[in-house]
This record gives sequence, C-alpha cells and structure tokens, in this order.
Amino acid sequence: MAAQFHAPIPELYVSYESAQKLKLEAAELVSWDLTPRQICDLELLMNGGFNPLKGFLGQEDYDSVVETMRLADGTLWPMPITLDISEDFAAKVETGQDIALRDQEGVILAILSISDKWVPNKAREAEKVFAADDLAHPAVNYLHHVAGPVYLGGAITGIQQPVHYDFRARRDTPNEMRAYFRKLGWKRIVAFQTRNPLHRAHQELTFRAAKEAQANLLIHPVVGMTKPGDVDHFTRVRCYEAVLDKYPAATTTMSLLNLAMRMAGPREAVWHGLIRANHGCTHFIVGRDHAGPGKNSNGEDFYGPYDAQELFKKHQDEIGLEMVDFKHMVYVQEKAQYYPANEVLEGDTVLDISGTELRRRLREGLEIPEWFSFPEVVKELRRTSPPRSKQGFTVFFTGLSGSGKSTIANALMVKLMEMGGRPVTLLDGDVVRKHLSSELGFSKEHRDINIRRIGYVASEITKNGGIAICAPIAPYTATRRSVREMVESFGAFVEVHVATSLEECERRDRKGLYKLAREGKIKEFTGISDPYEAPTAAELVVDTEGTEVDYCAQQVLLKLESMGLIAA
Repeated sequence: MAAQFHAPIPELYVSYESAQKLKLEAAELVSWDLTPRQICDLELLMNGGFNPLKGFLGQEDYDSVVETMRLADGTLWPMPITLDISEDFAAKVETGQDIALRDQEGVILAILSISDKWVPNKAREAEKVFAADDLAHPAVNYLHHVAGPVYLGGAITGIQQPVHYDFRARRDTPNEMRAYFRKLGWKRIVAFQTRNPLHRAHQELTFRAAKEAQANLLIHPVVGMTKPGDVDHFTRVRCYEAVLDKYPAATTTMSLLNLAMRMAGPREAVWHGLIRANHGCTHFIVGRDHAGPGKNSNGEDFYGPYDAQELFKKHQDEIGLEMVDFKHMVYVQEKAQYYPANEVLEGDTVLDISGTELRRRLREGLEIPEWFSFPEVVKELRRTSPPRSKQGFTVFFTGLSGSGKSTIANALMVKLMEMGGRPVTLLDGDVVRKHLSSELGFSKEHRDINIRRIGYVASEITKNGGIAICAPIAPYTATRRSVREMVESFGAFVEVHVATSLEECERRDRKGLYKLAREGKIKEFTGISDPYEAPTAAELVVDTEGTEVDYCAQQVLLKLESMGLIAA
C-alpha cells in the first residue's frame, strides 16, 4: 500500500517552457481576477490537492456533487469547487472560450477552458452541502452575499503557483509531502487538521493518536481561509512553531495547507480526508463536531457532535484513509497529567478550559495556567490579542435621518477623548462624503458603497488599536453585517440602534429632507420611499425622544465598559 501511496500524483501544471509560452499568449485573453477564496481553490486544483478534479466543476459534476457527494462518474467528492463570477463578466464569455485567471496583483496563474456557464440554485446548494439555508452559517452567507451569481466550469491549465511570501519553507505541495515521506521511509502517517492554536490537550491527543496508529505525525494546519473571527494564521503558525519543539523531531513534521475551509461539518471531514490522502497520509484524526461553524439562527449546533465521524467512517475505504478517533483530553489534577475523558476515575478532579473561556482570559488579561497551554503559545497569543481595554473597536450608530445619531456620536467622541489612551476617529456621514465618496450619489447602490467604505476605514482604525465611531443611516441588514465582519476580524463591533420614531424624525426635519421626500423630489429616501431594516440584535438600543444627548452617550459608555472595551 505504502509504495503506491507515495508515488507522485497528477498535477495540472505545464512544463516551465510551455508556461513561459502560455504566459505570453494568455496576456491577450479575457481575464478574471480571482478572489482570495478562488486562489486557495485554484492552488489545490493545480498542485493535486483536489485530485481527481481537473478543473472547476462543470454543471453535471456540480449537480451530482451537491445531490450525492459524488462526481458524475461516481467518484466520491463532497464539495462543489466552482468558479463564481459576476453577471457583467458572464455576459462577456462563452463556453468553448479560454480565459486567463489572475491573482490580485494581476499575475496570470492559469488558463481556464470554459466548458459550462450556468446560474446555480444557491438555496439548493446551501440546503444539501451545508444542511441548512441559514445565513448564520459563514459559508451560506458567503454563497448568497459574496459569491458571484454565475458559475463557470472547465479544465485548468496551470501556469504558476500562487505566490506566498510568508512561511515559505513550511508550505508543501502534495507531491513534495509524498517525496518527503518517501525519503524518510515513513509508511504510516496520521494527519491532524487544525485551524486553532495548539495547547497541551492537542499535543497529548495527537501524540496518543500517532502512538495508537503506530504512525508518524503530520500537523497540517489550514492557513487559507478559516472561520471569520479565528486567530490569524501568522499568529497561529508562530504558535505551532513554538509547540513543534515539544514533539520528537524524528517522528513528527508540520506543513501548512492553503485551503479555504467551508465549515461544512460532515462533508468537510470527508473532503479533508481526501485532501490528506492526496498528500500521502494514511490516517486522519476526525474531531467532535469536525469543522462545525458554531450555532445556527435558533442557537443550536448546525451538526451533531459525531455526524462527521459517522460519515467519514462510512466512506473511509473509498477515501483511502483510516479514521482515528479524536479523544477529548482533560487534565486530571491529582495525577498532574492529561487523560482521555472516558478514562477518568470517579473522584478525580478534572480541569478544563474551553475556547470561550480562553478568549475571555486573554481579553481580560487573566492568568492562563501552564497545565493548559505552553508559556510560549500564551506569549504569542497575548502579543496579538492584548486585553480588550487596549484593543481597537468600532461603535456603529444606525438609525433614520434626524434620529440623533451624529449628535450622540459627537458627544461620545468627546467623552472618549477626555478619557484618553487611544486615538478616536469620528467617521461622520458628511465628512466621509466629502473626502471618500465625493463621486457618489444617493441611489441605493451608491449608499451601500458609501457604508462599505466607512466599514473598511473603521476596520483599519480598529486593526491599528484606535476607536472608530460611525454614524451613517445604514438601512440594510446585509450591508451592516458585512461591515461587522470586516471590523470583527480585528476587534469589537458595537452596533447602536438609535431607535427614534419616524414621526419624531420628521418633526425635527432640520434639513427639510423629509418634506422633499414626501413631495417625491428625493427618490429612494429611507423611511419614506425606501425601507429601513431595523437591527434585531444590536448591542444597544437608544431612543432620543425626550432624552438628553448626554444621557444617551453615557449609556453607550456604560455598554463599552460592561464589554471590557474601556477600563472601569
């Protein structure tokens, strides 16, 4: 088995000479600029990580994968790998045509020979692949709000790998991994998939798994795209490198996988297995709720804790990997070491820190005991996530025109400046329009672009440890959500709904805008001829009717204090 296992697998790259020639020819082709997620997918298509796929799925394969987890020819493949594009671009290309695929710097990575072009049923895709058409699932939200409406399928001719400037020595293609195993004479290799920093329990778990399978260990973390809100991969890799010293060097290695995860639970586990088999592994650790995205809109888990393990077991012969059970490891105080939870004796004191509890301790600068994690890992995590009262954050006011957003935002800004400690920036509607969005009008589309620009600037301020205060109308739920996601990858996002009634706003009408809207002189005016989608889960709701501005700003400060964003 092992000999066949480590033989090279097919890649989609052409030879160096052909690539140079194709590059010149491809310069004339219509080209599509790939999104970060598409670049991850393309890399694993080209280097054989997604073997047996020869390109982005055509319509027949796509339908078959969505419905049955198999390609049209019956081969097991659980995840639709599709090239989603905009309607505008779709209008410019036809089946039978070749297009160049470029990275975000404009470098040509591959040529796609279009075999299919179609409009997918995304609700069906969500329902079948992610088991729910629910926007609380990050991949379903991506499918509906980020991905383009048209799909292209077709074979890929690989010209060059995407460029990575970070951790280059740690990135290996499937064939590089296979050659490495061949060279070291490793026959049995257990892979550990992770998107989180490793703590002592993980080390114990992987250690045991390798021992039970009598196999070598490959720590194979994902550094492409994981779940919004995860620790960034730079920090994680530094943590992994700190932990690697704790493993015996002769039996363990680490490699980074540039995969864009979908958090699709059971299907994702099978997908991860196929990818690891392509990398030359023989065993794979499947965890409880493997690649689960958390809670759905009703506050329940999307997938059952063992669904992924059951689906994997059912298909493991076809995947070509043996599943290793993920043991939940706990620390037994009396014995001062880790044991699988099911081996703990009655009367033993079990210590455990959940991911949520760990984040709370980091956020509040509290102690993280050495039995839980390695000091080197904690040091790295503290560097990138200081206590909350030292991190940047964004306060995002939303409400109707004339509700009092700007007034409260100004008062809040002054109060925060009085406290000192972090730079405060007010991204006021009029100021932003003058400096960032002077070319935009007030159509629905332009107002959306304006809010996204505000969100982008707020996320940069937050990332650099400052406080951003925004006060646009921001009437649409989807736009507010995408701003929240932009900001939350760097710090806290506090949405404040200024819930002043339409009647009151109209009564105040300082600028005479409501009057003009009623007369039909302003089109698409929020609250009159265009809807305001009120937030349902804002961190704070304030109403300015009969309330002092100072009191409203004070409420926001108390909220920030209770969230630990400003020191009490």
